[in-house]
Amino acid sequence: MVSREQHDRMANAIRFLSMDAVEKANSGHPGLPMGCADIATVLFTRFLKFDPKAPHWADRDRFILSAGHGSMLLYSLLYLTGYEDMTIDDIKNFRQLGARTAGHPEYGHAAGIETTTGPLGQGIANSVGFALGERIMNAAFGNDLVDHYTYVLCGDGCLMEGVSQEAISLAGHLKLNKLIVFWDNNNISIDGPVSLADNTDQVARFQASGWNATHIDGMDPEAIAYAIEAARHSDKPTMIACKTTIGFGAPTKAGTNKAHGSPLGAEEIAGARKFFNWTDAPFEIPADILAAWREAGKAGSKPRAEWESRLAKSDKKAEFERRMDGKLLPGLDKVIADYKKKLTADKPKVATRKSSEMALEVINGFLPETIGGSADLTGSNNTKTSQTKNITPDDYGQRYVHYGIREHGMAAAMSGLTLHGGIIPYGGTFMCFTDYARPSMRLASLMGIRSIYVMTHDSIGLGEDGPTHQPIEHLAALRAIPNHNVFRPADATETAECWQLALESEKTPSTLALTRQNLPALRTEFVAENLCARGAYELASAEGGEAEVSIFATGSEVEIALGARKLLQEKGHPTRVVSVPCFELFFAQDKAYREKILGKARVKVGIEAAIRQGWDEIIGTDGIFVGMTGFGASGTIEQLYPHFGITAEAAAKAAQARLAGK
Repeated sequence: MVSREQHDRMANAIRFLSMDAVEKANSGHPGLPMGCADIATVLFTRFLKFDPKAPHWADRDRFILSAGHGSMLLYSLLYLTGYEDMTIDDIKNFRQLGARTAGHPEYGHAAGIETTTGPLGQGIANSVGFALGERIMNAAFGNDLVDHYTYVLCGDGCLMEGVSQEAISLAGHLKLNKLIVFWDNNNISIDGPVSLADNTDQVARFQASGWNATHIDGMDPEAIAYAIEAARHSDKPTMIACKTTIGFGAPTKAGTNKAHGSPLGAEEIAGARKFFNWTDAPFEIPADILAAWREAGKAGSKPRAEWESRLAKSDKKAEFERRMDGKLLPGLDKVIADYKKKLTADKPKVATRKSSEMALEVINGFLPETIGGSADLTGSNNTKTSQTKNITPDDYGQRYVHYGIREHGMAAAMSGLTLHGGIIPYGGTFMCFTDYARPSMRLASLMGIRSIYVMTHDSIGLGEDGPTHQPIEHLAALRAIPNHNVFRPADATETAECWQLALESEKTPSTLALTRQNLPALRTEFVAENLCARGAYELASAEGGEAEVSIFATGSEVEIALGARKLLQEKGHPTRVVSVPCFELFFAQDKAYREKILGKARVKVGIEAAIRQGWDEIIGTDGIFVGMTGFGASGTIEQLYPHFGITAEAAAKAAQARLAGK
């Protein structure tokens, strides 16, 4: 155990690396690292199970900096404890273009960054998935292989964001007792005192949500250690409200919003050096203090080696490593191919939400790592199968999460489940509620992780619920997210293929946009190839000569496109139909394939019960778009499609007029 003097000097190393990096960058947030250095020092030197030499060790504890603006706290810890890809030069390049040390922690930029944080509330919401992932994997593989904690440092801003309530109420309900949150209770936000905008009793709030919660002096190492020890013996998640001083040590800015998001300035840093009796030059750490930190980093090597020994002897080793590596079981191709053969024989006329359930019944029977869920719409999203019983506080060994009406929290927790490893999560809600989930969906795309969003009731086909529940612009909004695959299958076979692609997509999250209304089987002959993998393919070729019209459509409107083709063919206009289940995969194809699929027809028509945005890249700016021009309306499915002109007759008529030069 280190002395108080040693502790203080180790904590001050964090403070001065943070101050100096922010000063050199002339940008950043020095206040949190200065105020929370004691919390971090106690956690990393006395409790956190980690090994910088094996940063991806599966049974490490996870540390999540939810208050991502305080990124220099994390970067300092990674450098001080000896992570090889966090050097002093990386610290000096803080917030510079191309640096590992971005202004907010970015997953994948450096080992030790468990998740991308910055948008406040995301980290604490991700942490619910991390903690749940630990419990799920523990139930599957036992204490010998999975037994670790998730620690979170959050600020006032994280707790003001609405997603935090979704997260803490879910964690409390599930009794995720290995989740421990430190609240940097410094009473300061960017605008000034927190009291300008909030007076919530956060301890009472957490307690009401099923947590242990207590106040401590967040700058007293023994109080911090006692609180962590108590939390580790609890049967509930724990929030430790740590009273701190933002910018601690800065002579005139400590305890004020001036220490939050701006460099302190040379004079203020000089005053802090005097206050802490820190005589070393910027970016220099006394040799004995750096050595002490490096020893703390080495402490994890023994438990990691012991864990590796247990893994080597385990009869579950191969399966554990496969799941943690994110590799699918061999044979999925055959499973999907066999299922597609059955579909082409049965030709089911079902909604694609039902097609999704049917595909999941096959997939969940083959892959044990899929964990389903829904934001209180299980029966509507069709996300539950015979293999997925409910996960409860008494049974983490099941495969279905009832997320409650928490769309944002669900998507954020799914990211944590994915990042923890060993799990492929999918979660459902209505397509229009991607508005609530989208911030976390965007971050999953930014991180490049495999999360799968099952979004049903994907158009005006929702029917009588009316405009509030009818997504119009949502497909375009999701397609606008970089590194995000949006699948809109047209029938049961395409749905199975899209599910396969989503499962195989290790670095890109996926959204499946699925219908409420029944759709006919359009793929009636078995094809071994996954045609959806190309993003777009010719479903029906032109008859009677070169195509005069090419019709492109997605999802429920592919049936309409085939109807329009029939009408045009009867009028003597050779017409082809292209199904476009995934724009993103189509645009990623080589030029020759794209040109072949787009074709050279005089008239190009796009059909989708959504807005035109994004379609011009397929049909051209002069192409005809048959879709939504405004908000939806109440009524039956049979009423709504003709009401908005999304019909085979309307598409055929528009194409004929264009062919006639009108």
